[in-house]
Amino acid sequence: MIASAFLRWSNRLRCRCITALTVAMTAGGASSAQADVLDTVQVHGFMSQALIMSRHNDFFGPSSQSGGSLQYTEIGANISMRPTKDLLVSAQVLSRRAGDDNSDYEPKLDYGLLDYQFVTDNSRVLGVQVGKIKQPFGIYNQTRDVAFTRPGILLPQSIYFDRTRAPALSSEGVSVYGEEHLSSGMLYFQAGLGKANTDNNVKNTIWDSRVPASIDGALSSIGQIGYEHDSGNIIAALTVAEANIDIDGPRAAPDRYSFRPIIMSLQYNHGYWSLTGEYALRRQSFTGGDHDDHITGESWYIQYTHRFLEDWQWLLRYDSLVNDRADPKGRQFEADGRGAAHSQFARDWTLGLQWNATSNLLLSTEYHHVNGTGWLPKDQDTSDQYWGMLLFQASWRF
Repeated sequence: MIASAFLRWSNRLRCRCITALTVAMTAGGASSAQADVLDTVQVHGFMSQALIMSRHNDFFGPSSQSGGSLQYTEIGANISMRPTKDLLVSAQVLSRRAGDDNSDYEPKLDYGLLDYQFVTDNSRVLGVQVGKIKQPFGIYNQTRDVAFTRPGILLPQSIYFDRTRAPALSSEGVSVYGEEHLSSGMLYFQAGLGKANTDNNVKNTIWDSRVPASIDGALSSIGQIGYEHDSGNIIAALTVAEANIDIDGPRAAPDRYSFRPIIMSLQYNHGYWSLTGEYALRRQSFTGGDHDDHITGESWYIQYTHRFLEDWQWLLRYDSLVNDRADPKGRQFEADGRGAAHSQFARDWTLGLQWNATSNLLLSTEYHHVNGTGWLPKDQDTSDQYWGMLLFQASWRF
């Protein structure tokens, strides 16, 4: 069988070593059991800088002002080593600025883990990871911080929210995974338990900033099962998760927020083009105190990417988000005096272009035409319903 040429550029669903860079860096170290441990040490890094110019609404800084915003920066470095052929030690530090909330560029541990494979043969792999682990959330989450693995500058915001990326990105705990190699493809799974990560962006999204409270991650879980057919020409997966966050606020306030998404993912790769779609039901609840509130949101996107002239790729995507299926246009939300109706949905058309100028330099641009502000911060609820955004990004890796 001949693997799709697109797979050289496509992000893969399964990523045991957390990033595509880490997989590449460890391959040589695992090739010989007698290799000196120091010979397996690999260090890689990346950095990205974007310019964002928008009409009416701001995204990642004052993007609607003259000159746009440069407040979207990602700088990361990762290191790995194999003390034995079955044990991988891997970590990545990331400094990220995505608007004013992250203006200090504080470096944070993106992931850090021990990965032990206790079964490895031609037909089966079983392993366990312990530490701060990237979540197997949909197709792109495990490599979302590396621009070279993303189909565009921004991932579909209906599923891969940037404003609440912390609990979806990683958790501190334990994860088990496995692969079963079949004659027609590969079946795989990953399941984990850990403490959900939180930050100010998460707090501002789920909580009214006018009411004092603190939040902290609680025990959460995630599981994904998937299948890759014919060397990855078809990729299908089902992800189920529960992220829990404890709230310490006034007596009558809820004491727990829970987010329970179900995501169905499907990708078809053929030659130099790829068609990807994901659909999610997003159940959210506030419980405790005087509250027992439950809503179910709906998200989906369909995305076409085509690589041409070997080093160029263009993208077309339609992305849809509804915060509450029972109130898809937000009319009841606005009637209750809770905010603008258009803050409860977003429909985004995206057109993008990427150029791999060299093996280490990626230049990207994309335009978004958006109806609704469902994935913008709450403080923009009164902004314009119809808005647009143009992004440019330069990314480098070593």
